[in-house]
Amino acid sequence: MSLTIKQKEQRRMDEVVAKIKQAEKKSQANIDSAGKDQQAIMNDFKNNVRIKTGTYSGMMETSLTVRQQQTMLQERENNWRQATRQLDVLQRLEKTPYFARIDFQENGESKPESVYIGLSSFTDTPDHFLIYDWRAPISSIYYEGGLGQVSYETPDGRQNVELTLKRQFMVEDGTILTVFDTDETVGDQMLLEVLDESSDTKMKSIVSTIQKEQNKIIRDTKSDLLFVQGAAGSGKTSAVLQRVAFLLYRYRGNLNSSQVILFSPNQLFNDYINEVLPELGEQNMVQMTFYQYAKRRVPRLHVETLQERFEESNDEQERKAKNLKDSLSFFKATNAYADFLNSNGMHFKNIMFHGKPFFSKEQIKEIYYSFNSNYNLRNRLAATREFLLKKLSSKVNREARTERVQKAVQDLGQDELNDLYGDHPRNFANGDKEITFLTKEYVTREFQTIKRAITRNRFININGQYVHFLRHLPDLLDLSEFGLAENEWQKTVEKTIATMKNGSISVTDVTAYLYLFDQIIGKRGDLEMRQVFIDEIQDYSAYQLALLKEEFPRAKFTMLGDLNQSIFTQESSHSLLNELSTMFEPDKTQVVQLTKSYRSTQQITDFSKDILHNGEKVEAFDRAGDLPTVTVDSNEQRMVQDVATQLDRNKEDKMTTAIITKSLQETEELTANLKELGQSVTAIKTENQRLVPGTIIVPSYLAKGLEFDAIIVWNANEANYHREDERQLVYTICSRAMHRLNIFSAGKLTPLMADIPTERYELIDRL
Repeated sequence: MSLTIKQKEQRRMDEVVAKIKQAEKKSQANIDSAGKDQQAIMNDFKNNVRIKTGTYSGMMETSLTVRQQQTMLQERENNWRQATRQLDVLQRLEKTPYFARIDFQENGESKPESVYIGLSSFTDTPDHFLIYDWRAPISSIYYEGGLGQVSYETPDGRQNVELTLKRQFMVEDGTILTVFDTDETVGDQMLLEVLDESSDTKMKSIVSTIQKEQNKIIRDTKSDLLFVQGAAGSGKTSAVLQRVAFLLYRYRGNLNSSQVILFSPNQLFNDYINEVLPELGEQNMVQMTFYQYAKRRVPRLHVETLQERFEESNDEQERKAKNLKDSLSFFKATNAYADFLNSNGMHFKNIMFHGKPFFSKEQIKEIYYSFNSNYNLRNRLAATREFLLKKLSSKVNREARTERVQKAVQDLGQDELNDLYGDHPRNFANGDKEITFLTKEYVTREFQTIKRAITRNRFININGQYVHFLRHLPDLLDLSEFGLAENEWQKTVEKTIATMKNGSISVTDVTAYLYLFDQIIGKRGDLEMRQVFIDEIQDYSAYQLALLKEEFPRAKFTMLGDLNQSIFTQESSHSLLNELSTMFEPDKTQVVQLTKSYRSTQQITDFSKDILHNGEKVEAFDRAGDLPTVTVDSNEQRMVQDVATQLDRNKEDKMTTAIITKSLQETEELTANLKELGQSVTAIKTENQRLVPGTIIVPSYLAKGLEFDAIIVWNANEANYHREDERQLVYTICSRAMHRLNIFSAGKLTPLMADIPTERYELIDRL
């Protein structure tokens, strides 16, 4: 009896799994061996190292012996790490060796060749590949298109082949569940199988279901700027994480994970995605939020948090001022102001000693502007530091001879004197020489705080400088272009000054504040970073992007987001791209648009996109589900009861649920009310919390980038959501749902949902 395709493929997979298990045993033996070697070196350390400190040559011999032992230990440590990483990859391959097969015929070859594609390459002999890594050049054939003539990039240029078979496998623990033959990138049936799975608290790798447009994002190596506009649930973040894995594979040896940085919307999101790269056999890149980046650089100021930014209530005048500060015009004005500082206007602080100015701000200013006009800000500051350090050094001798210092040294105890002597030989020619040494040492140590203030630029008054810049902004740009009169602008400046005197600074202000400081000190940026990824680009201002471009001058940038989900800015794709075109060369900029949403059922996608007016294009994937429900309750108490009932239903159906409130206050109140009804729920109150299994309640501004089986929208009534500029926020909340969307309102429903056709949802009216 002839075998079926599935049986033949299973037989081949069984053979591969058997070889993977053999490789696992070998890897485990290597780990054990490396571990024993490390322990042996550690145990033998005292026997191999002879401490000889009597002579210089003896000290050198000791140092070389210690270094040799350290090198051997480091080598064994590297062997152990490599073997451990290899075993981890093999254990993953054992469960799912591969997910695809392609058959193709190269020009001039007599018969087709079969290639199996998985998470990582695997060979049984050096040149015999049983599995090809999904990132290998040959694997791109699988993602690029249908059967027939296909071309793909190799290190030697483009190659053309005839693709004759594209086969996909659903695999669980080494067993093939389903086989699909398709002429498309990834068959809809396979996608449906994957998308119908339940969500959990971690994002999964999508290498088996990468679509053609996503593949274009992953494998781009030519662009200085890759800009991805993707609908909610279009797989943009997943594709970009696969892009990181691809780049680390493609440039192995020239690029490591510490040279890749991802700016994400919040720490909660970082937690959600932190297993994707390890699942692909790569170490995680550097991850931070813009808030964390700013906070790390201005530790003495409280930087506005996500919650504060979301809940601030700006009047029209403040909004106009914010638009100005977020703009490229403001960035250019900062550069113009920095040029002006080369000849005048720098603000300094006194360097204090014992409550009095040691170097006064007037002295420092005179020194700063004493250098000729050829000096730029960086050189001018360096020369000022050098001059101040020389003056400090000359003052040591004078201060050491003062009666104050002579008496202070004579009053020291023996332990304090021993500390002053340090390692210095005590065979002084006479007592005067000894006193001179001790007083100089005493003053040198006393002046350490002054020296530190000079070397760390603490004489720069950046707060005063930033305020001076804001006050003189009308001399640098036309305020009327932003709808502001000069007196209105000066009022907003006074508010900024009051905030800074309180020890706080807004995210908008901190961006220009940091850039101005960098210009003054001549900061060159991070020259090591090679790849910068920015997620949720719609919530970044043009100024923030310009700052990051300056901070990472040698890096290529990948920016992704959904301009339909713009919560903090009102950018459109056209205005944002126009601004970016002044920072990056247009011919080295690639724009990719992902319009199809895979996250949600067609019913949820259609409902969500109808919230928007003139939004970016969104197409629903053909996956059927229930209509969203809209429940209008008579009061909040009834609404809590109805939400509890819905949670019970979701648990019965084994769905993960997130209840999304508008504000943190609502999150806290609802958590307390549901717990009183016996519901087990976790409130997410800050972006630094971990995602946990079970039902969570989260304020809207922390839900970015996340997805759940079921979403409950809390109190979508007219009072809560009424401003026209909140459409994107409501869309963002609803588009988190994969399988079920339930909206609850106490009283009249938000007018932002008034234009949604009634056939798109089921209305439950309890008024």
